[in-house]
Order: sequence, then structure tokens, then C-alpha cells
Amino acid sequence: MTETATWPLANWAGNVRFRAERLHRPASVPALQRLVARARRVRAIGTGHSFSPVADTNGDLISLAGLPAAVTLDARAATATVSAGLTCGEVARRLHADGYALRNLASLPHIGIAGACATGTHGSGTALGNLATAVAGLTMVTADGDLVTLRRDADRERFPGAVVALGSLGIVTSLILDVVPAYAMRQHVYEGLPLDAACQHLDAILGAAHSVSLFTDWRGPWFTQVWRKELVTGPDQEPAEPRWHGARLATGQRHPIAGLPAASTTEQLGIPGPWHERLPHFRPEATPSAGRELQSEYLLPRAVGPAALRAVCDVRHLIAPVLQVCEVRSVAADELWLSPSYHRDTIAIHFTWTDDLAAGSSAIAAAERQLAPLGARPHWGKLFCLGPDAVRPSYRRLPDFGQLMRQYDPAGKFGNEFADTYLAS
Repeated sequence: MTETATWPLANWAGNVRFRAERLHRPASVPALQRLVARARRVRAIGTGHSFSPVADTNGDLISLAGLPAAVTLDARAATATVSAGLTCGEVARRLHADGYALRNLASLPHIGIAGACATGTHGSGTALGNLATAVAGLTMVTADGDLVTLRRDADRERFPGAVVALGSLGIVTSLILDVVPAYAMRQHVYEGLPLDAACQHLDAILGAAHSVSLFTDWRGPWFTQVWRKELVTGPDQEPAEPRWHGARLATGQRHPIAGLPAASTTEQLGIPGPWHERLPHFRPEATPSAGRELQSEYLLPRAVGPAALRAVCDVRHLIAPVLQVCEVRSVAADELWLSPSYHRDTIAIHFTWTDDLAAGSSAIAAAERQLAPLGARPHWGKLFCLGPDAVRPSYRRLPDFGQLMRQYDPAGKFGNEFADTYLAS
């Protein structure tokens, strides 16, 4: 199915207006192959939750939502093959129904699984890699319309460069994901964690549970909330401490953004539940986060975490007026060439801004001035101002990735302004 893009095609936030000449929604992989083979320029779009123009194109835009949706479990190999058009929430729900799980999920179940992996999107946990680290294999349509499959075990030279690839090698049609037996979790929220305590005990706080997130509006030197997501180990599991590092246990359901109703968030108060109903912050049927927002995120070596938090606090007078909430998370190091967590355990500092880009630009620039000297890598799918000269040196395998692009897309069919700017070696 092909539609002429006669209306403004935009991402979820409305800040990126796609320049596509046509929008396609193929109903099969062969139809997708034919579209790609004859296209001059082409990109895939998922759920539109990227805030950067990573998916933009002035050629053909392809939605994978029309491809057959499937999650095929291989219990013996402990993997599942999933269609690229599915959201993380849909994959999780189908896996759980079969008694299996992913080790990690992002905070929003609404995002597409393929796009999340391609941009290095992550959840939180000192022992947990980003979502792409669960990818054991992928199948993609390359520039000439061929279907190519790469596997972690069989293609060790190329595979680490093909998983977080920003859509620049081909259009992914399916992923093979590592799975584990389904598990139960509970989450507690703590309020009022002093910044000094967070900096002094940051490793202990981030490592205190399977997944931990810190939230602040930067109106003061403290974290308004800490979300602690723990594995349920049995009926005799000890209750949560009423006080923890100076923070107090919340007595009701909370939304990370002050003043917003908590009905959209996943269940808290230590009530046990399935992994996929606790790891995300928001319910799949509800509006995620604020609904009207812009986002930036910077990933830094975990060792500089305290310095990074104090650096942001130093410019909070510039940030707080246009900030809805800031979230601090942890991501384990990985081997994926374009991953923002490549070869370093990571602290991720995420900003949810108001939806006024003009007002937010100076705040984004202020945050970058503080964080860039500490080794910040911006999230590929979110807003940032750092130029290619500041970003490229962080990725020493860019020349190797350039070789992959020349192999699978020699004419630059999958390129766009964003990829051409930041991936040129």
C-alpha cells in the first residue's frame, strides 16, 4: 500500500516534519523488497517516538506496521524471533503468555522494538545492557532488495556493527532476541533523595535493585523520586525500608512528573506483578510521560556520574524553567559499535522538556556545555546540539561501520542528512 504524502508527516512529538515524497505500508516482506529495490532514497519509520530526524528522508518512507506480526519462540535456543513492526509492549505481552521474558525493557512500552534496538534505547540496571544487547540475530532488506540475515554467533566480524545501525544498512524485518523464563517484580518509590547522598552513594543506589531510576525537576539539589524495581524472590521477601539514603518511602502511587495523575503509571507500592507490567514506567494503553514534550539524553561513563550530576545542578537555573522532569539511569557496557554504551558502563541523564523548542534550545545547550567535557554521548533518537566533531570521536569503530555501509548500501540509499552528518568517517 502506497500513500502520497500530501499532509505534514510528523513524529509523535510533532517537532520533526518528514520530507518523504511517499509513505508505504507493505503487507509482506517480498513487497518490501520490491519497494526498496526500486527506491532512490528510503528509510523505515516505526512508532515515531524519535525526537531527532534519524528516520527522516526526502525519498520513500516505509512503515513496517503492515507486515505480519509474529513472535516465534525457540525454547531450546532460549530465543524468540519477532517481527520488526511490533512494539516493545506487544512483544513483551506475547512472550509472557508463553512463559518467557526479556531481561530488560525501556520505560515506554509504546516504542517499536526494531527502532529501539537500532538507536541503542535502554532501560535501567547496572547489570543490564540496552535493548540491542538482547539481539542474537536480525534479518534486513539491503539496498538491492536482497534479504540478509546476520547472527551473533556466525557473523562475529560484522554483527556488532549491524545491530545499532540507525537504519543505515537496510530495513530490518525481524529480530532474534534472547529470552529468559518469565519472572515477577515489585516496585517501590522513594521521595526526597538529597543530591549529596545520591552523589556519595550513586553506585549503591543504582545497583540496589534489578532496575533503578532517579527523577528530579532540578528546582533544588535533590531527587524528587527514586523508582526501585526489584525481582520477587518469594513470599517471605522483606518489606521495603521506610527510609533509604535519606529518602522516604512513598505511601501512594506516583507519576514521575509532579502534578500529573498516576493512573498511567505501572503499579507501585510493592505489589508483585509480571515483569512486563513493572519494568516500564507507563502502561501500554495510557499516554506515556506527559504526552506533549521534547526529549534529550546524554550517556556518560558511570565513573563520572557524581561529577555529571553536580555539573547539571550548577546550571539548574537555566534548565528548570523549561524542564518537566530529568531521569537518571544506568546501563551496562556492550560491544555494539554505535551503542552509546560501547565499552563503558554508563550513566544516562535524560531530560523531558516542555514542547517549546525555541525555549528549550538554550537549556539543551547549557546541559551539553556541562556534560560534553565529561565524555557525553547523545542518544541517537533524541534532541541534541552537539556537532559531528564532538560526537564522532566517541565512536572509534566508525571507520569499520563505514565499511559495512559500503558493503550493504554502496550508493547511500538508506542515508539521510542526519546519518550522513554523524556517521561519515
